[in-house]
Amino acid sequence: MGKTIVVTGASGLLGRAVVHHFQDAGDEVIKLANSRAKKDPTYTKLDLMDVEAVNGFFGTQAQIDGAAERRPDVAEADPEKAAKINADVPAHLAALANQRKFLLIYISTDYVFNGKKPPYEVGDQPDPLQMYGRQKLEGEKAVLAEREKGASVTVLRVPILYGSTEYNAESAVNILRDVVQDQSGKQYKMDAYQVRFPTNVEDVGRVLYDLSHLDKPLPPVLHYATPSPALTKYDMTVIIAKHLNLPIEHVIQDTNKPGPDATPRPENTQLSTIALRDLGVDVGEKKSFDEWWRDYIAQSK
Repeated sequence: MGKTIVVTGASGLLGRAVVHHFQDAGDEVIKLANSRAKKDPTYTKLDLMDVEAVNGFFGTQAQIDGAAERRPDVAEADPEKAAKINADVPAHLAALANQRKFLLIYISTDYVFNGKKPPYEVGDQPDPLQMYGRQKLEGEKAVLAEREKGASVTVLRVPILYGSTEYNAESAVNILRDVVQDQSGKQYKMDAYQVRFPTNVEDVGRVLYDLSHLDKPLPPVLHYATPSPALTKYDMTVIIAKHLNLPIEHVIQDTNKPGPDATPRPENTQLSTIALRDLGVDVGEKKSFDEWWRDYIAQSK
């Protein structure tokens, strides 16, 4: 028999992929959203920052917490607002997981690391460089504090994500398609210094499904990232442009280390997936970055 799973942030890029995978596999999924629920009755409306409403909602269903303010620049500009969803909400959900005995998997980020000594194992010491990473780390600490009290909670760190979007700005990767398609003559500087490991949300959804259905306790922290080679944002732009069959003379490689005025981002936060493999979870990917963009663009033409 399938399980009942609650997905926070269900209307977002990752949330939609998680919902689809669990539903396709036969689970019942309760899709939580706030503003989206007003327009789409398939979503259950819940403001995660309304403590009383959250207390009244959660029972014993397993839960995946994918709600977050994922944009580092936004978290830097309004840290108090971002902290509510990035740190306060997971702390509250973890406390409920302890009280009501449901499994909670909290989605965190590779940005909890400083990027100086990759690849990072699950036990390596976090050292975030910016507000977003610090807030997600606070969320991790709160979740793991409830685990010390007996809660069934796990942190899953993932890197930069991409996938099928409703609009390209949903993903810091997909938005590069807008840059490529802007043939107006405007020039763009594109980072060719920091390397990333872009990971498809469909693969994350499958990993989350596997974890939630394992017949064994989960460790406190796990990492998942694509096995594909490291890419800079410029590298990603080149691949997307290839499949769009568009020139990118207007995209200028920027090989310089970002200046002091930029929101700091780590140079290389490659995540080791050894702990995930040790659980018996497949850490592969359905398609490589290049293959996925080839097929995605072909389908959209």
